[in-house]
Amino acid sequence: MVGHTRQGLFLRLFYPCLPRAGAERPLWIPRYEYCGGLADFANRSRRWCAPLLNVAIGSCRVPVSWNGPFKTCGSGYPLIIFSHGLGAFRTLYSSVCSELASWGFAVAALEHRDHSASATYFCTAEAGREEWIPYQRVPQGQKEFYFRNKQVHQRAEECVRALQLFKDINSGKSVPNVLHQDFDLSVLKDSIDLTKVAVMGHSFGGVTAVLALVKEPSFRCAVALDAWMFPLENALYPEVPKPVLFINTEKFQTPESVAKMKRLSSRNSQTKIITILGSVHQSQTDFTFLTGKLISRVFGARGTLDPYKGLDITSRAALAFLQRHLNLEEEFDRWDDLLEGIGDSVVPEAPFCRSNL
Repeated sequence: MVGHTRQGLFLRLFYPCLPRAGAERPLWIPRYEYCGGLADFANRSRRWCAPLLNVAIGSCRVPVSWNGPFKTCGSGYPLIIFSHGLGAFRTLYSSVCSELASWGFAVAALEHRDHSASATYFCTAEAGREEWIPYQRVPQGQKEFYFRNKQVHQRAEECVRALQLFKDINSGKSVPNVLHQDFDLSVLKDSIDLTKVAVMGHSFGGVTAVLALVKEPSFRCAVALDAWMFPLENALYPEVPKPVLFINTEKFQTPESVAKMKRLSSRNSQTKIITILGSVHQSQTDFTFLTGKLISRVFGARGTLDPYKGLDITSRAALAFLQRHLNLEEEFDRWDDLLEGIGDSVVPEAPFCRSNL
């Protein structure tokens, strides 16, 4: 966490690290307050749903090394800024973020402060005081587009500020972590390749990633997971200057949303649209890896496709796309066929007539 106001930033950083015996694994749900936020977002009673969620998932841990020793890289790691979906927060995409980090990326998963996270907070300058920012539904009498459009612009600006933060850190500027944790940001000095930066997100975060391309020239491409295109104004589509990879699930997109994606692909032949069969909207979040009737009922988290296979398709397609547009010297191009919708459980574009669910 950086800064003592809403204008600061809150993120979880996934990065390549050195192995360490007995490494601590972080909690997936970082604090109880997030269980209450998830209950609010799911429109369930906080009184009974939050404690149940805490019992069901409060002890889940992410299979990564918490504050692990940073693995240095002479050429610097490419950087991905990741934007979460509506009602999510910084830890709910740990599977895809850690997978990308394991292939040699620094991935900064933001927690947005536009009232689209199920819950978030910042620490004021007054010692020990926190101010929570709750999830907010569209106010009665207000049109959803105008409410969400304002949010998506704030979110994209937070992505741009996150990139500036890493420029400061990479240059050696002192950036204190408000949370006073053991990880020293100064170890990242000269460790990020700022010529190879992408932006990525899921759902509301997917369209946030598209808008971030308009706002920040340093982002060289975007990966949009099941993007919710509704909040972006039509006038901005011609201004999207860089390629986008849209990785859709089978049970979320509408013809209207896909038509907006095709407006971009018609202008840029490097913009690709693929669909993963047997998947649902939550298949691209960590919820798909959880079992239990409560989670499935509250969050509709599973399709018919094995979650690990879905993660493989998503990450490999993203890696192939990132190699192509960040000019990476890797072998991710072995998965180029996925970008054309060629492969098991993947098809090109968005065929609404097909369903394995």
